[in-house]
Amino acid sequence: MLTDHDELGAWLRLLQTPGIGPETARKLMAALGPPQTIWQCSHSDWARVVSARIALAMAQEPDELQPLLRNTVAWLDADPAGRAIVTLGDPDYPAALLDTDDPPALLYAMGQIDQLRQLQAHQALAMVGSRNPTPQGKLNAHAFARNLSQAGLTIVSGLALGIDGVSHEGALEGASSGHIATIAVVGTGLDRVYPRSHLQLAHRIAQQGLILSEYPLGTQPRPENFPRRNRIISGLSQGTLVVEAALESGSLITARQALDQGREVFAIPGSIHSPQSKGCHALIRQGAKLVEAAQDILEELHAPFHTQMPLTLESDTEQESPLLSHLGHDPVNLDTLQARTGLDTPHLQAELLDLELAGQVERLPGGLFQRVVRA
Repeated sequence: MLTDHDELGAWLRLLQTPGIGPETARKLMAALGPPQTIWQCSHSDWARVVSARIALAMAQEPDELQPLLRNTVAWLDADPAGRAIVTLGDPDYPAALLDTDDPPALLYAMGQIDQLRQLQAHQALAMVGSRNPTPQGKLNAHAFARNLSQAGLTIVSGLALGIDGVSHEGALEGASSGHIATIAVVGTGLDRVYPRSHLQLAHRIAQQGLILSEYPLGTQPRPENFPRRNRIISGLSQGTLVVEAALESGSLITARQALDQGREVFAIPGSIHSPQSKGCHALIRQGAKLVEAAQDILEELHAPFHTQMPLTLESDTEQESPLLSHLGHDPVNLDTLQARTGLDTPHLQAELLDLELAGQVERLPGGLFQRVVRA
């Protein structure tokens, strides 16, 4: 782990220099050595490796370097047992990322940092999906994450609203003591939480897992950061499960990156009428593995079962209300239900309210109702 202040300053200067990203940084290190050695080289040495424009930029220390260095040192010193920075070549750098084409040069970590070295792709599964999931999608994500965590897998996601947050919650609920429940890979600096509504969730993840970022402290939640961080989510994992996704969803970026990295892709099917299922159906047509239960994933990954808990989603058919069978599993409006059931409006609304209070039906925007199945 990176603890020497001079070495930290050399790394930060390298990555804060305009025009130098992870790829260029790796190119410079391959040719000239670690960052401290790079800064001891001459301008002509740099110019043999990078463009004249970048070599010129390297000659000028970035204005923000010293404030960033002070803030980073203070951040590390505030919690040495729970905060760390690891670099390429560091023994604590997650080995799974080294097998990808574009590993981050620098990785900030917060939480159970003593587990960084033990992170292996065959022990982790990425879970991604819509920021605006259906009620059934949220239930599916929570149940899959909980069951997979109970079985010993670490759930990797992005701390975003919707499926990400629910997946982290399910993993935290299912994990046994001492197990890395979940990893959140974020698109900001680790001195801030985005979205703010996930502040408490982030604290819980740090207690039972890890929060990782390649971005320096102070980095705001810029839109371009989130698609880029997805390669780390998939890279840390043996496979990626897409729970719900529209056709233009960022979750499909993660799935494509998983395929590029030689990892498995799984997708949960949904209603043919739901826009949130279109992305999953497209992935399945392209070769993603259709899954209906956590057991499907565990068997495909050849993961050992560490739990006796049920690994499927089940409904209580013995006590099922007749109205549920008329609802089906697609969103439906009141007029359609009246046509199906023959019930008058007051009786139908009363039955729907009872089912809603029992957690078997969710009320959706636009006057729609949808049956939900709980684990």
